[in-house]
Amino acid sequence: MAGNRFRYGQWQGGPDPLAPPYDVRAAVDSVGAEVLAGGSLREALRDLLRRGPQGRGGLDELAARARRLRREALRRGDLDGAVTRSRALLDQALAAERDALRGRTDDDARFAETVLDNLPRSTARAVQELSGYQWTSDEARQAYQRILDGLRGEVLEQRFSGLRDAARAAGDPAVQAQLAEMMHDLNDLLARHARHEDTTDAFAEFMRRHGEFFPEQPRDVDELVDVLASRSAAGQRLMRSLSDRQREELAGLMRQSLGDRLAGELSALDAQLRALRPELDWQRGERVRGDRPLGYGEAAGALDEIAELDDLLDSLDQEHPGATLDDVDVDAVARTLGRDAADDVLRLRELERELRRQGWVGRDAEGLTLSPKALRRLAGTALRRVFADLTAGPRGQHDLRTAGAAGEVSGASRQWEYGDEQPLDVVRTLTRAVRRAGPTVPLPLAVEDFEVVETERRASAAVALCVDLSYSMVSQGRWGPMKQTALALSHLMATRFPQDALQIVGFGLEAMPLTQQQLAAVEPDRRQGTNLQHALRLAGRHLRRHPGAEPVVLVVTDGEPTAHLDPDDGEAYFQWPPLPETVRATVREVDRLARAGVTLNLFLLGEDPDLRRFMDAVARRARGRLFTPDLGDLGEYVVSDYLRSRGAAGR
Repeated sequence: MAGNRFRYGQWQGGPDPLAPPYDVRAAVDSVGAEVLAGGSLREALRDLLRRGPQGRGGLDELAARARRLRREALRRGDLDGAVTRSRALLDQALAAERDALRGRTDDDARFAETVLDNLPRSTARAVQELSGYQWTSDEARQAYQRILDGLRGEVLEQRFSGLRDAARAAGDPAVQAQLAEMMHDLNDLLARHARHEDTTDAFAEFMRRHGEFFPEQPRDVDELVDVLASRSAAGQRLMRSLSDRQREELAGLMRQSLGDRLAGELSALDAQLRALRPELDWQRGERVRGDRPLGYGEAAGALDEIAELDDLLDSLDQEHPGATLDDVDVDAVARTLGRDAADDVLRLRELERELRRQGWVGRDAEGLTLSPKALRRLAGTALRRVFADLTAGPRGQHDLRTAGAAGEVSGASRQWEYGDEQPLDVVRTLTRAVRRAGPTVPLPLAVEDFEVVETERRASAAVALCVDLSYSMVSQGRWGPMKQTALALSHLMATRFPQDALQIVGFGLEAMPLTQQQLAAVEPDRRQGTNLQHALRLAGRHLRRHPGAEPVVLVVTDGEPTAHLDPDDGEAYFQWPPLPETVRATVREVDRLARAGVTLNLFLLGEDPDLRRFMDAVARRARGRLFTPDLGDLGEYVVSDYLRSRGAAGR
């Protein structure tokens, strides 16, 4: 409409409704970088939440704050303050009473002094014996009454926050009767709840009559139990935190201050709450120390705070199976650590939920794990790194060419051309030389004399990549390059050569087939043993399942075979130095692969010359080659060898 003016500014009504969805690929890439560097997948995922986005506001930072507050609570003061305060008031009352009796000369005064002189040393028992004493001094009577009123008020106020005023006046018989009635009704309600009766109407009636004592305004019996049980457990932990003598003193003072009826109802209530919430920590004591005496309420409050911090630390640790950030009580975080900490938890929750919602992570029995989508991204990153090395040109220090045949011999031959990898046709080469130079000895060979055997490339390849999972791969920094290489090869075959069949075989003391997801999460085998025999046996099984494909076996290892499967019971047997039986069992698997026409190429990480000679002999026995790449070149070597073996490199 004409004349209207509009002003535009930053959105102020909460989250921007037009903002794009939360992109968590950077977080996934940071996890991937740790995995490719040799880190544990689960540790990397946990570290992502522990550090937090951009390295701040993570679970570790929140847990550190919670532990600091717990240490401060443990230094808050002396838990025996209630008894100490009662002792001080009792001494004050006795001193005032003796002063008043000293000015009297009657026998009643002397008898009263005798009673005071013979009081038990125990504060609780002295207070009990003085319950019927007729005080001469008003000051003494008031001090004694403060012992009862003060402790009664603290106990009831600690259990029922809405009793602050009524608890302090609970010395009045009418008030005591009202409190006892409320607690009786409460015990009756909880007993019906424990019997699984419908307590909807009973709860509503209870809150109508006694709701002013519960400012938390619970919505049902369960919420009411939650409120009361945590405070009751704190009171029990306080008693557990005291010495036997202190515990006896405090229990006696509480019975005296509450009176028989209130003490009985409170004891029944504690028993019911413990039965309804057995998972709470009712037994543990704490070594709280400090110079300041803590009253009953302060001491129980400190222990309640410590218990809440302990629960918070457990949820922040995220160590139990199936743990999620939904387990973290945001309200408890806000109460103990502040609103900013609660906001950090909500941001981490959003990160975890978006990781799941966008399909980057899944969850198994042990917690978060990368999804196939994330693994494809991780493997793609590994492959890009390998291809970056390939396009950078040859390294120059090692031969990348294979010596074995790359396919089926067709029966024909042709003149050798630069770059050919096919085997020489010796007969035809010599025939060409004789035709050119005549039957002379020695026979001179020229470049144009050489002929190579023509081979037919198969349409697909069956590849078994055997990777060493022994602990030495980690200790020598070879774990990350190994994982990166295997992931890169799996991604290359899945995206460019989907007709090829890859089986990754991990081997330590024993061997096992691994999926891409299992490879990303696999941990080193801390048991001693390098069972190459078992790995080659599993590789052979994979190749036999694809009889029409080009058979290729690639082995990445840093050690000699030191374990084999016992032929009788199939158990893995380790011995170092290697036993002859281990060597023979390994060579038998090599020969079995060679007879099947499999090319076996080994990639040895390490510089041991004796080990290199042994592995070179193994490779040649199976028409293969031994490569000794630097760690940074491992992926380039393995991927190049695969491409050359199926005739895809340089063509």
